[in-house]
Amino acid sequence: MDEESKVKIEETVREILKESDMTEMTEFKVRNLASEKLGIDLSDKSHKAFVRGIVKSFLEEVESKQQEQDNQEEVVEEEERGKGNKEFDDDGDLIICRLSDKRRVTIQEFKGKSLVSIREYYKKDGKELPSSKGISLTDEQWSTFKKNIPAIEAAVKKMESRV
Repeated sequence: MDEESKVKIEETVREILKESDMTEMTEFKVRNLASEKLGIDLSDKSHKAFVRGIVKSFLEEVESKQQEQDNQEEVVEEEERGKGNKEFDDDGDLIICRLSDKRRVTIQEFKGKSLVSIREYYKKDGKELPSSKGISLTDEQWSTFKKNIPAIEAAVKKMESRV
């Protein structure tokens, strides 16, 4: 395969990937769409491997950009919270925010794992103590929850529009 063909194939594949819904796109579909656009049969082994490399490279770039964006958002959030203004509860857990007088979001350590805890608190002997009403999420569970927030918000809006 000559260099000019490689450049055309790469540009076409990247264009297809940029315009695609990545939850539904497959390498096979990309290859077929590129074949149609270019009028070239891309089903032989060397073309398949070349397209696979382009797709892999594209996905790595997208993931890298997403991680960079996530890191920047974390830095902004940390700055907004103010490094010197951190608040801790009576157990030494970092209070991220207070949802109400009795509910708050904290970061806590439990058995060597960091947990995001959304919990109700009660007062006893002048101390605010966590109740059993709430949830603690591992890093993995929190990431899954965070990724699904747009779907949750959409469902809430849909539900509110019915009322």
